[in-house]
Amino acid sequence: IPTPRAPSPGTPKPLPSHMPLVYAGIDEAGYGPLLGPLCIGLSVFQVDTWNEGSPAPNLWTLLSRGVCRSPNDTRGRVAVDDSKNLKLANSSASRHPLTHLERGVLSFLLIQDGQHDASCPSSDTELFHRVRAASPEEPWYAGPPGLCPVGGPSETFTLSANTLRMACGQAGVAMLDIACEPIGEGVFNELVKAAGTKAAATETGLVKHLWTVWDRWGAAGAEPGGGVRVVCDRQGGRTNYLPMLRRAFPDADVRCTHESDEQSRYEIRAQTGGVDRHMHVLFLVESERQHLPVALASMTAKLVRELLMARFNRHWCARLPELKPTAGYRNDAWRWLEDAKAIITPDERVQLIRTA
Repeated sequence: IPTPRAPSPGTPKPLPSHMPLVYAGIDEAGYGPLLGPLCIGLSVFQVDTWNEGSPAPNLWTLLSRGVCRSPNDTRGRVAVDDSKNLKLANSSASRHPLTHLERGVLSFLLIQDGQHDASCPSSDTELFHRVRAASPEEPWYAGPPGLCPVGGPSETFTLSANTLRMACGQAGVAMLDIACEPIGEGVFNELVKAAGTKAAATETGLVKHLWTVWDRWGAAGAEPGGGVRVVCDRQGGRTNYLPMLRRAFPDADVRCTHESDEQSRYEIRAQTGGVDRHMHVLFLVESERQHLPVALASMTAKLVRELLMARFNRHWCARLPELKPTAGYRNDAWRWLEDAKAIITPDERVQLIRTA
């Protein structure tokens, strides 16, 4: 279970003179597979054209000059949607399966914090570093760096980033952060064993991302006219997240403002070190359809997981070249385990398989 921590000591990071809304999304990829990591993504935006008390803005509308949902847009805009809608089949012959996911994530990464001269990551290692995705400890993720980008030359991402930059500038929107928390099989199994549910693994990454937003921008939520909104994709039929949030923020006042079959809303307030902080957290079914930050978080989590699975497959295919790669999902994972049984030791098999 995540261990709460106190905000960083000292003066918080200076905030811009005008920051009406910090708007974040959190989503995961790899909750159901038998093999491979669980990845939890985060994206954070600043939106100037927002009034306190208003609903969260529709960034697909605000950024429509540079963003769309369709990967086949004729205007060359950047597709942002649920990762399941943008990941191409592994059998795709005309384009790399990660083409659309990579274009979205890298294009936003290049404009983070108002950057104008950022370059594309030159390897998966560099990408992991830039989204703070520490590689899991299992040896099958520790191989040499993989190619990045995989979907085309880096110049194409620079052009996409310029399109996004202009759209954001015209709409009063800024890209603040993109991050991912991968959880390898060993940590995943330990968390499940301790808590009795695999939801504990997702909670670990979720709480870490909530603390990032709270730590860096929670003070903006306490400013007059300001706000911090975090939207999280909701898993399964769970509706009550109050105990989890109170464990995560033990020194804060955490209140439930609404719970229903579709959504659960909470408000977090605290004063620590003389600094007031305030944040709203929403858990919403299929939130990636309604909130662009959640969709981008989903894409980030999926991209990191796919690149880690590419390392996974390179590791095992080096030991058995004829071994057909796997994405780790259950039916194919059992096929892969059968095909690879000659090169997997009993201890490795235990380490490989997620227990829930």
